[in-house]
Amino acid sequence: MKKELEILAPAGGMESLRAVIQAGADAVYMGGSRFGARAFADNPEGDMLLQAIDYAHLYGVRFYLTVNTLLKERELEEELYAYLKPCYEHGLDAVIVQDMGVLRAVQEWFPGLSIHASTQMSVTGVGGARLLQKEGVERVVLARELSLEEIAGVHKEVDVELECFVHGALCYCYSGQCLFSSVLGGRSGNRGRCAQPCRLQYEAIKGREVLSKKGENALLSPKDICTLSLLPKIVKAGVCSLKIEGRMKKPEYAAGVVRIYRKYANWYLAHGTKGYQVSKEDERELLQLFNRDGFSKGYYEQHNGRNMMALWNKAPSKEEKQAYEILSAKLRANYVEKDKKIPIKGKLCARLGEPLEFMVWKDDIGQESVVTVTGETLQKAKNRPMGEEQFRKQLEKIGNTPFIWEELEIVIEGTVFVPVQALNTLRRDALLALQMEIIRTFTGKRGQKAREYTCLEKKEIYFAEDTKELHLSVETEEQLLAVLEMADTLEKKDKISDFAIYLDAESMEEKLLVSIERIRKRGWKVYIALPMVFRMKTKERYKKNSDFWQKLAVDGYVIRNLEEYDFLRRIDWKKEVILDANVYTWNQRSREFYKGLGITLFTNPLELNSRELSRVSKADSIQMIYGRYPMMVSAGCVHQTLKLCKKKPGMLMLLDRYQKEFPVKNYCKDCYNVIYNSQPLYLLDQMEELKKIICRAYRISFTTESIEEVYTVLKAWMSHKEAKGDFTRGHFKRGVE
Repeated sequence: MKKELEILAPAGGMESLRAVIQAGADAVYMGGSRFGARAFADNPEGDMLLQAIDYAHLYGVRFYLTVNTLLKERELEEELYAYLKPCYEHGLDAVIVQDMGVLRAVQEWFPGLSIHASTQMSVTGVGGARLLQKEGVERVVLARELSLEEIAGVHKEVDVELECFVHGALCYCYSGQCLFSSVLGGRSGNRGRCAQPCRLQYEAIKGREVLSKKGENALLSPKDICTLSLLPKIVKAGVCSLKIEGRMKKPEYAAGVVRIYRKYANWYLAHGTKGYQVSKEDERELLQLFNRDGFSKGYYEQHNGRNMMALWNKAPSKEEKQAYEILSAKLRANYVEKDKKIPIKGKLCARLGEPLEFMVWKDDIGQESVVTVTGETLQKAKNRPMGEEQFRKQLEKIGNTPFIWEELEIVIEGTVFVPVQALNTLRRDALLALQMEIIRTFTGKRGQKAREYTCLEKKEIYFAEDTKELHLSVETEEQLLAVLEMADTLEKKDKISDFAIYLDAESMEEKLLVSIERIRKRGWKVYIALPMVFRMKTKERYKKNSDFWQKLAVDGYVIRNLEEYDFLRRIDWKKEVILDANVYTWNQRSREFYKGLGITLFTNPLELNSRELSRVSKADSIQMIYGRYPMMVSAGCVHQTLKLCKKKPGMLMLLDRYQKEFPVKNYCKDCYNVIYNSQPLYLLDQMEELKKIICRAYRISFTTESIEEVYTVLKAWMSHKEAKGDFTRGHFKRGVE
């Protein structure tokens, strides 16, 4: 497994691809016309994408294709194979994936193709990395929120390549856990169409009090990260691929950033930490290229903080714009408009009575890149024989090719003559053959062909459509008591066979035992909903009390990430495990993946419409019918940003420009925020449409609701009362592109 240090550069289009390769990238990541997390980049398609792969390989640069969005059933089964097959056959080095269904399909169809787990998988620790490594993933792109200590812990425990972002834009939300753009405008980050509502202005309020200061309203907009000074520590922690963000930025930006990171990576490789120091000039150049109120070093050495936020998002001054234009023009001239020449060597043998022979090669790739072409049999010169200078004059005319002569040997035996046209043809044929041979070292190295396309065998799971369970999730003791108070009424609901309650482990940990006892007395099922984030600190806390979690008298756990699955497996958990909606199963292959891990129940995705849900929802599915969507899960803390952190759970509101209020709950035990939608999902009056979706259970989710609101919702469920007030249908009607 490769673990040498790699500068991984963004390529949003062909110009950017050329620029970053010329600036010194070891590898590039690029999207094609489909399935990439930057749908609005200048992504190539068809033959242009194959040309991009060839161009990278010509310069010895690895090419990773982003297929890091969630795929609907039709897309995965009818479109992905044809999209990837030409790239695979062209020597594609790896695919970057988010969807477990895509992971399984790639493994089935394209043997030997390396799979990288995207940062959108939200891998935050050893457990997730270990699971993915076991399932055939070669590289894991870790969540950007991890500290150096956490990264080192993963590296120590799991034999998998680690990739981390070192420069560029930073999302406020854990990548893959954001529905903000999706719900507000239908442009899903999970589909590469994020509209970045996090960069807008918000006021923080509590009751009638405004908590944020005037002019400091970019509360969800982090500064870009710059980690030049941390490179030695990042590499020492076990990161082998230093990833630069910027597929939506200009080629000049990408080239400028790559050039500087290449410089310091080379220094580190040559000298280690001795004398390692970042110059002020290079720091200034990076700031000129792009920044939001300066840079931060990201989460590598701190968990969150006000200093990480671009609260003002100040526009650049006139002087800063001028400096950028000068720098941009320089970078464009050196990297975008100019290709470096590839040094090659050659030997021409012109022997009387033998065919003309021309051998060319590229040293650093080895003997595989040696090619030999032959011309016509040489005749004796009738008049003046040709000398070395005349041969050399024609052979050195390679200006329009990607090559430059490093060494050219010419051997002449006898008095020979070769027409100029024949020499030119020989030269062109030799250089074209060498170019194809260099590229072939990538296309031929896998040694395997794509398998024939096979569609997933459909496994129908039947269930009595008129009989369902009702699952209710609560986050407070008051909500639980209100639900139980309504239990007699709820049990009268026609065609509901069983009831279950999810208790939120993060907010109700101290009340779990008494809460479980109350639910058991009612005869209902009970599940524990584990935290939204399960990082090293959380894992150690749970591990320390593993007997407690293992022996709880519950029917199962609801998990929100791969780390929690690993934790349950390691405490030898034998009962039911439910995937929450944020562990995505948009297609049947992804569900088959998790079934192979022993998962029994799936919460249907929140971004599919009713028609799309009907294709994946079966008798092992749970359909959300009421509740606030978790729009963002963040290591950042709005309370911390406002200097109001008291290390106690609480809630405030974010007020947007339309006067919509988004509840923000801080979960202090494990230090993360959840921003909920301003409107709850309301499908309680959509029963005729819901009946078209086969599922085992309906779910009502209580998050911020008061006791009175819990009563109101449950009464509406009993009567299927038509919605009134401020609510949303979510994506049940519209879905996402």
